[in-house]
Amino acid sequence: MSKHSVAAAIHSEKSSTTTNEQGVFTYGNDTIRYDVIRKTKPSDTAKKVARKIIIKVHPDQRVVASVPHDTSEDTIREAMYKRARWIWQSINDFAKQKDMVLHKQYVSGETQFYLGKRYVLKVIVDAEQVPNVKLSRGKLNVTIKHEVSKDFAPDSQNSRAAKIKPLIDKWYQHKAKAIFHERLAELLPKTTWVTGIPSFRVMAMKKQWGSCSTKGNLMLNPHLVKAPKECIDYVILHELCHIAEHNHSERFWRLLTQVMPNWKEVKAKLDDMAEMYLNE
Repeated sequence: MSKHSVAAAIHSEKSSTTTNEQGVFTYGNDTIRYDVIRKTKPSDTAKKVARKIIIKVHPDQRVVASVPHDTSEDTIREAMYKRARWIWQSINDFAKQKDMVLHKQYVSGETQFYLGKRYVLKVIVDAEQVPNVKLSRGKLNVTIKHEVSKDFAPDSQNSRAAKIKPLIDKWYQHKAKAIFHERLAELLPKTTWVTGIPSFRVMAMKKQWGSCSTKGNLMLNPHLVKAPKECIDYVILHELCHIAEHNHSERFWRLLTQVMPNWKEVKAKLDDMAEMYLNE
């Protein structure tokens, strides 16, 4: 990462925990670690709902407890012990199910993502049509002029990817620019410290969802358009906060919490799916 820019880094399931507050308990011979996400102080009408401790085991076997803002460590630990068997079983189930994320073969039936939803890739051969990509009824239709071999020999895979992948990449780039413009315009009124409309570029990156230069220019990853809009908003707001605080100081995190109180939960959701969104 350049010393002249700060960025929202990508944390896939291989990443470290996403919160600063952590705990640990034992179940049998196993030590189980968990992250704690404290919710913002609720309004009076929402207090009954907000008192609940929600425990979730993620596909990467990370355990997260979302708790009311003033919950004691003992209360959290007690809740973990009460669900210890379920937590332990869920971790083991995910460990058994965990497969390596395979590189895409660009054949009909594969999964593609757009704005947090899954779409089935359908490759259509039509010599009369200009090669194109269209989203229709739960499918991402890619039209090409000539049939490409469907076998999995390396030469065939490379040939198929060379024809289909650029079409899909171009489609994602186009969609990303439009969605990022829309979300930036929607979010700017919240960021009162930003003057004018920041310029941004869309560029594929392996380790960053976005970055902000010292001049306030944003760079956003087109793969981000595969995520739900709240995750896109999180990354854009993260970068806009860097215009005011060009670091990750306490003031930066306070500012981010001010404009997106639930950013930790949204970030955790993005981290969980990072490997899938980045898979090419």
